Amino acid sequence: MFKTDEECTGREYHEATKHSWLSVRRSPNRLNWDNRPASMKFYPESMPRSPLLKSVPAHNFIYHIGGITAKKSYPGVEYYLRTNPSAGALYPNELYFQASGVEGFEDGIYHFEVGSSSAVLLHPLRDDEGIEPLLGIPWRMRGLLFLVSSPYYRSAWKYKNRAFRYCLLDAGHILGSIEAASRLYNHAYRIVYDIELERLNNFFGFGREEFFLSAAICAVPEKEMIVKVPDTAIINADATGVFEPVSLIEAAYRDSMKLKGCEKEPGYPKFTFDKRRWEEAILKRRSIREFSKKAVSAAQFETIMNHLTQPVPSDCDEPVQIYAVINRVEEMQSGIRHEGGFVKVGDFSERAGYLCLEQRLGSDSAVTIFLLSNGCNYRALYQKAGVIGHRAYLVSEYLGLGCSGIGAYYDDDVNRFLEAEGMVLYALAVGA
Repeated sequence: MFKTDEECTGREYHEATKHSWLSVRRSPNRLNWDNRPASMKFYPESMPRSPLLKSVPAHNFIYHIGGITAKKSYPGVEYYLRTNPSAGALYPNELYFQASGVEGFEDGIYHFEVGSSSAVLLHPLRDDEGIEPLLGIPWRMRGLLFLVSSPYYRSAWKYKNRAFRYCLLDAGHILGSIEAASRLYNHAYRIVYDIELERLNNFFGFGREEFFLSAAICAVPEKEMIVKVPDTAIINADATGVFEPVSLIEAAYRDSMKLKGCEKEPGYPKFTFDKRRWEEAILKRRSIREFSKKAVSAAQFETIMNHLTQPVPSDCDEPVQIYAVINRVEEMQSGIRHEGGFVKVGDFSERAGYLCLEQRLGSDSAVTIFLLSNGCNYRALYQKAGVIGHRAYLVSEYLGLGCSGIGAYYDDDVNRFLEAEGMVLYALAVGA
């Protein structure tokens, strides 16, 4: 059951941004192409950069988290696809990191400048300096500390008030990319939500246009070395080129900054994939646009579901329920599957497509997955859904299947269809 709005964050925002058959027709989405924000952030050319080199393991690690893998051109528009997916290819997130004792980087605080495939040095660090105290860590961490931010107007330009959902999901995909790259390079990692967001935003010189959402630790402690936050703040750069404030999103962010009753997840996922093929999956991952309506094997389905339900290590774990609408799986009856059993039996493929704003992806897939949560911490639970979604993408690609994330659906209709309470966070279509 839901906890009350007073006990939890994000409930009012989530309720205000639900889709229904009527709402999407009353408020059709019209884009102002003359006011389209930039999808990449660039710092001044005068700032020192380290081009990411394939010969340097730490550089490769950063590239696998969000590097450009392809370009698509349409009349008047170019899209640069990355290792992490994004709704509408808008990429409403930026990645920053601190490197300490990492070969290939001077000790310092960096921005991953995707457009130039380089790391921009924002602030060199002395031995006694670092952002660790802002992550609740008093001592120096040797390795990489990641910060995920959101210049939210990149998404709000298209998705309006509902954009905060996409910013969080896409941030979760970046965290999922960190998890996937950690598998390649044998790094332990942990997601951190209990961070001093306001101080971090101020230290990085952010105004209302950009804010931090989460952090990830790929480092080991050096407890003999206590560090402090540098006295001098970082000079910021424009992340979007244009900006229009959205009061509902900014209010939702302020509300979500607070964490209440968090429980840690100490476990780690167990992935046993061949590393070479896993890297190929990271680099080849795409959002599929059309399914063949062919069935997938029961073994493929079980492999995907096993990896979606693995632990997501973090300091604020929230429950995410996974419902799978079985459309076309060999030797398996059709219906709604949850926690290893069937909620309903029958062919619901057309209904699944309708629920996904009448997109054929939801009906032509082999499996359509819905993620729900009755958790209390909106910022954490939504990003966890993004991590799970990223696993679905990569495992599907590894198995020779396709996947597409769907952030738009008829919220309350999904609940009624699944006969389940909870906020609907994400839909994922998987198939051949």
